[in-house]
Amino acid sequence: MMNFASDQTAPTFWARIYMSGPIEAAKQALRAECLREGLCVTIEPTLFIYTGGEELGFVVGLANYPRFPSTPEAITQRAEQLIDALLGATHQHSAMLMTPETTRWVSIRGLTHNLELTGATRQG
Repeated sequence: MMNFASDQTAPTFWARIYMSGPIEAAKQALRAECLREGLCVTIEPTLFIYTGGEELGFVVGLANYPRFPSTPEAITQRAEQLIDALLGATHQHSAMLMTPETTRWVSIRGLTHNLELTGATRQG
C-alpha cells in the first residue's frame, strides 16, 4: 500500500446530465456556475444516434468528491440547477438526468413560448 498525505473516502454517488447542443456554450455555462458556487464537474462530448438521425451533445458529470462530501439529494439538486443553466445557455429544450437510482427526462418544450416572451428561466 502506498503512503499518502491524505486518504479520504465518501459513499459513492454520481449524477450525469445528457444533452444535445453546442459543448462550448455548455462549458461557458459550467464555468460560470463553478465560479458562482464552489463546484467541480466533468464534461465530455457524446454522439446521440436515434431513429432517423444523430446529434452531437455532451455529458456533464458530478460525483461525491471525498474532499468535500455531499449527500445524494444535494448532488441531484445541484444537477437539476445545472440543467436549468445549460438549457438556457445551449438553447435546448430537454435533458436527461441519470443517477444510480433513477433516470429522468425533462423538457421545457411546452414552456418555451412563455420563456421567450418573459426572458424568465424554468422554475422547479
